[in-house]
Order: sequence, then structure tokens, then C-alpha cells
Amino acid sequence: MLIREAEVADISKMSDVRLSVKENVLNTPGAVTYGDYVDYLTRRGKGWVAEVEGHIVGFAVVDLRGRNIWALFVHPDFDRQGIGRALHNIMLAWYFSQTDEPVWLGTEPGTRAEAFYRKAGWREVGVRANGEVKFVMAAGKNK
Repeated sequence: MLIREAEVADISKMSDVRLSVKENVLNTPGAVTYGDYVDYLTRRGKGWVAEVEGHIVGFAVVDLRGRNIWALFVHPDFDRQGIGRALHNIMLAWYFSQTDEPVWLGTEPGTRAEAFYRKAGWREVGVRANGEVKFVMAAGKNK
């Protein structure tokens, strides 16, 4: 597995991964546009992709402006191989190298993602208006 910074040229493959997941499904695929990916990768924050044999199988994007995790997804065929954890860790390391401000994320309740974030040291702080569990991570708390 190779993890590298995401580039604009990776967006179509990142979107394929996003649309492949079985949890935290994007119910309206058009709700996240190519322009959104460009904005988050080039202006708002930074992203990373995980490649296996030259194919993008996961990605993560952090929004430095909004202080949140915009995306962390792994193709279901590559679940439970440490890819999500590796992306998570590199993303948080970069984020906290830029700021000491806490970062937040939302995820669907009752999912493997929720358990993943709890195990990684995220602290639940409530429920978002869309029903997602809201988590916060402070600098130095990543496990």
C-alpha cells in the first residue's frame, strides 16, 4: 500500500471509492460535486489517497478552514486492512501540524465508522441536525 497526497487528477477515482461504500452512503450522489473535491483539495485543506497495485482504494480529506474531516473512505473490498487507520493518522498529523484547534467530524450512528472513531480516541459531543454522531479530536489525543 502506498499513501500519497491527493491530486485533482485523482478525483474521479476518489468519487468511485466514495460511491462504493456500504455505510455512510451518499444518498444523493450529485450532492458532492467535482468542484467540491477541487475546493477541499486545493483551497480548504488537503487530501491523501491510498493505492494498492496502482489503484486508489481509499482516501481522506481534512478541511482546515472548517476544522473538520470532510472525508475518510475505504473501498469495501479493502476493509480491515489498516488503510483507514493509515489515512486517518497521516491526515490528523498534517492537520495538527497546521493548527492546535480541535477538529470535528460527523458519522452515521451504529456503523463500523462510529466504532472506528471511538477506538481512535475521538470524543462524542452530540448529534448533528442530520442525525450523525458528532465527534471532536483535540491535538495530542490521536491514538
